[in-house]
Amino acid sequence: MPLDPQVEELRAKRAAENAPQLYTQTLEEARAADLAAIQAGGGEVEPVHFVEDLVTDSGVPLRRYRPEGEGPLPTLVYFFGGGWTLGSIETADGVCRRLANLVPCQVITVGYRLAPENPFPAAVNDCHRATQWIAGHAVELGVDVARLAVGGDSAGGNLAAATTLLARDSGPAIAAQLLVYPNTLYGSDTASMRAGDDPFLFNRTSVNWYWEHYLADESDGTNPLASPLLASSHAGLPPALVITAEFDPLRDEGEFYAEKLYAAGVPTEMVRYNGMIHGFYTMSGVLDTARQALADSADWLRRTLDDA
Repeated sequence: MPLDPQVEELRAKRAAENAPQLYTQTLEEARAADLAAIQAGGGEVEPVHFVEDLVTDSGVPLRRYRPEGEGPLPTLVYFFGGGWTLGSIETADGVCRRLANLVPCQVITVGYRLAPENPFPAAVNDCHRATQWIAGHAVELGVDVARLAVGGDSAGGNLAAATTLLARDSGPAIAAQLLVYPNTLYGSDTASMRAGDDPFLFNRTSVNWYWEHYLADESDGTNPLASPLLASSHAGLPPALVITAEFDPLRDEGEFYAEKLYAAGVPTEMVRYNGMIHGFYTMSGVLDTARQALADSADWLRRTLDDA
């Protein structure tokens, strides 16, 4: 399929403006540009019944979104995207608000440390420890620990997958994982990666730039917590929804991961959104398909957590 017409319009605008790729900018410039682009693409800020900022005992910032409802609620711990290098609680704000209202469930997003200042495995450790802390403070946070999920987009999907690998062995119990176009393999040489060369979209140069920031040592790329596809076993992991985009360099490795999970006996659904590009999930203010993907994710989370 060709690019979705709404995506083609966005690409044409970038081309007309000769918009610089994030990897051509300084980290400070790229982080500011990433936030501005996501906020512009996300549309109007959606109100949620209750929102508060918290900090874990180890100093990791969190933001908690709670819809109306008494007592413990199903809870999604969400990790933002940005190649482990960009992004923040603010860049995940729009997605977290929509999912909290759509499911409905409580959503808690994690402000993990960024690379290159804090390379692998800092982000993984922050995400896992924050998830443990949330489960350990379930009463005061109103978390239904039997219905605790993790999720994230792009690098956040990678961190969610890594968190489930750690949690399988050391807790907490995770009931579902939502993986939105996740990185799953360092150095992947797939068909979608080779095809990902558009100068005005997220491309394979983008992918390499992020990995170069994340890994202090290239050998860390073989660690399953960096490349979840390389885990020796995927058995016993929680039910998964894996979302991919047709015109995304990460498409194939996301789909390979879904196949690995399914082959290991993990209840797995995989949805490819045709005509879409990497990053579309955060663009619900400008892309109809982003709104549909969020609604689809919410439906899956509701069904899966109800069955937990």
